[in-house]
Amino acid sequence: MKIGIVGYKGRMGKEIKDLFEEKNHEFVWGYDKDGEYFQEKPQLIIDFSLPEVFEKTEDYVKKFKVPLIIGTTGLQDEQIEALKTLSKDVPVVQSYNFSIGIQLFLKMADLLKDKIYGWDVEIVETHHRFKKDKPSGTAKMIKESLDKDVPISSLRLGNVAGDHVLYMANLGEVLSISHRALSRRAFAEGVLKSAEFVINKKNGYFTFTDVI
Repeated sequence: MKIGIVGYKGRMGKEIKDLFEEKNHEFVWGYDKDGEYFQEKPQLIIDFSLPEVFEKTEDYVKKFKVPLIIGTTGLQDEQIEALKTLSKDVPVVQSYNFSIGIQLFLKMADLLKDKIYGWDVEIVETHHRFKKDKPSGTAKMIKESLDKDVPISSLRLGNVAGDHVLYMANLGEVLSISHRALSRRAFAEGVLKSAEFVINKKNGYFTFTDVI
């Protein structure tokens, strides 16, 4: 595959670029704060940047008429709606977390949600000091899987790639589900799976759950 990356100089962008090149795919286009890098037209675009760049990403996807994989967190409702509109013309994979482990976490939360009536439930998420959005998109996904209003505590510490813990407690016991990303490689692997999934599709709106 010949790929393009929005935010290719960022932490996640570099991780994705390195993994794809390791797997013999080619980085041919990029957009970052310093402008555009162009070698040739990409076959798909991957965006792990910031919500403020969303319109640029949208413009380039329309220009190249290629699939989009987007993991940008902090997107507004209207930006999600814009992705769904865009997906009528090109395939889009959107997720706030491309980790397989988090997908299993969500399945467990969904299984438990009807069995913890009357319990205290809270979510704690921890990320590196450079992450700008609070709470994380993944914490929001966990909350949505529970179908109830759950408090979320956000910590920004050091260089933590991503920790999420769901706590559930009654007066006699505490149950917790936790996930720790040891490196950004876990997310990059999910992006590669998504690329292989979406590259030959004509259009449609997908999440990482559809991919795995």
